[in-house]
Amino acid sequence: MLSGTGLTGCHTGGGGTAPPSSTSSGPARTSTSAPTSVGPGDAAALASTLQAAFIAVVAEVRPQVVQISTGGGLGSGIIFDRAGDVVTNAHVVGTATDFTVQLLDGQQVTAALVGVYAPDDLAVIKLTGAANLSPATFADSSSVKVGEIVFAVGNPLGLSSSVTDGIVSYNGRPVSEGNGVVLPSTIQTSAPINPGNSGGALVDLAGHVIGIPTLAAADQQVGGAAAGIGFAVPSNTVELIVPQLIESGRVTHSDRAALDISAVDALASTGQPLGAVVVGLTPGGSAERAGVREGDLITILAGTKVTSLADLQKVLAGLAPGQDVSLVVKSPDGAVRSLTAVLGQLQG
Repeated sequence: MLSGTGLTGCHTGGGGTAPPSSTSSGPARTSTSAPTSVGPGDAAALASTLQAAFIAVVAEVRPQVVQISTGGGLGSGIIFDRAGDVVTNAHVVGTATDFTVQLLDGQQVTAALVGVYAPDDLAVIKLTGAANLSPATFADSSSVKVGEIVFAVGNPLGLSSSVTDGIVSYNGRPVSEGNGVVLPSTIQTSAPINPGNSGGALVDLAGHVIGIPTLAAADQQVGGAAAGIGFAVPSNTVELIVPQLIESGRVTHSDRAALDISAVDALASTGQPLGAVVVGLTPGGSAERAGVREGDLITILAGTKVTSLADLQKVLAGLAPGQDVSLVVKSPDGAVRSLTAVLGQLQG
């Protein structure tokens, strides 16, 4: 996790091995060797070629990104298919169910909510009456390398279809968004991510989406944004979750571990955090089968100390469905029990 930083969602105003989709087949990535040196006479030609490549990628991707208005704020989205399905962040849609969407070519259409999966901060809305849609192509985010050049395309601060650039700083960074959401494996980038970028596209030099920009780090010591530290939901997660939302409006196969409980923070009378207390159990779920009861205080999971619900969620984010894990719980009468649970799958 991150030390010394906070995290801020990148929308403006208010609002909260993956199977391929029909729009997601892209060429396999190949490793590249270090560039050879060039003479002074070749530098201008090389720069011109690189610039032309950048311009071509941006021209291809911009029509794939839309601006979403919830009535209470603005965000971005990516056209997922020609049927009008658009993927964005769950915190962009918030509690809204109807939207106004602006396309690059000037079309302004309405859209309705299809489904939300808050644990991965993803949502799908469906456009009505849009023509000539340009669906995005999604890359295999598991093969993204640190140092790759990327572009972030979105609508920061309401500035429609804006582009920033940077590199991949880390692939697989777990981050906590707050409000109970832990993203287990984000792509960290130095491309500036500003309010309104949420739900947009982070793309590689092939013009393929490798992630959805979701939040930026905030410096809690001096205040304001921590420059050059942004995070995107990886494209493989998008391809796993979005087709399920399109098909049924919910997610049953998330590849995310779950204890199948409802829990809240437990505090001592002094305010000291004690752990996560169980307030609800899914019948027949992982925790109930392990012998966890309502009122139990979870203090250790998989060998890691748990002092809060956020701690519990962070540990679960690093585990897998079907995994056997140990946990230590304290009953309301003070009895301490060591249990073993087979983790379930997080649904929504």
